[in-house]
Amino acid sequence: MNRLRLALLLLASCFGCMSVQPAHAAPDSYRYDTVHSQIIFSIDHDGFSRPLGRLHIAQGTLRFDPDDWSKSSTELDIDMRDVDMGDAAWNEAVCKASLLDCKTYPSAHFVSTAVERKDDTHGVLHGTLTLHGVSQPVDLPFRVNRIGKTIYGLHTVAGFSATAALDRTTFGINGFPRAIGRGVAVWLELEGIRDSSSNNKVHP
Repeated sequence: MNRLRLALLLLASCFGCMSVQPAHAAPDSYRYDTVHSQIIFSIDHDGFSRPLGRLHIAQGTLRFDPDDWSKSSTELDIDMRDVDMGDAAWNEAVCKASLLDCKTYPSAHFVSTAVERKDDTHGVLHGTLTLHGVSQPVDLPFRVNRIGKTIYGLHTVAGFSATAALDRTTFGINGFPRAIGRGVAVWLELEGIRDSSSNNKVHP
């Protein structure tokens, strides 16, 4: 009897010494808010100015883990037919076959391949952009602006600002080389609404 009791005590002691590893929560899932998300671009016009244009995200998803950015990812579609240069005739000209060719390529697609964290709020999003039927690697330095409830408490939102620098000719957009520059500066202001079925992490 004493031996049995000793064996039970030793077994209980072994179980007590074992550390229970908590399950790591999956990254939160978001869908892009297509109203509050904006893509602005600028390109040289014959050396006189760098006009601004706007594009809209048609749809997209984001997975972001504030504790481990390497587990984060994103994928989105950009509506090229809705390009806005501030003038209807200009919009139509930009969409013609000599430039964006919106009829043949109505959308652009971006998918991330890796997320690199630089500090508490800055990182680089590495991915592939398919534009004008051509896929090229693209790096987007970004900033995490805020993750939290909206002022009305209806949704949890993740907000980011990002930039990119593209060479239009690498995507086969070669029209009007003497009048339109090659380099395109891009600014992205992005908001994602957290999926209600996502895990309930508490963010600041």
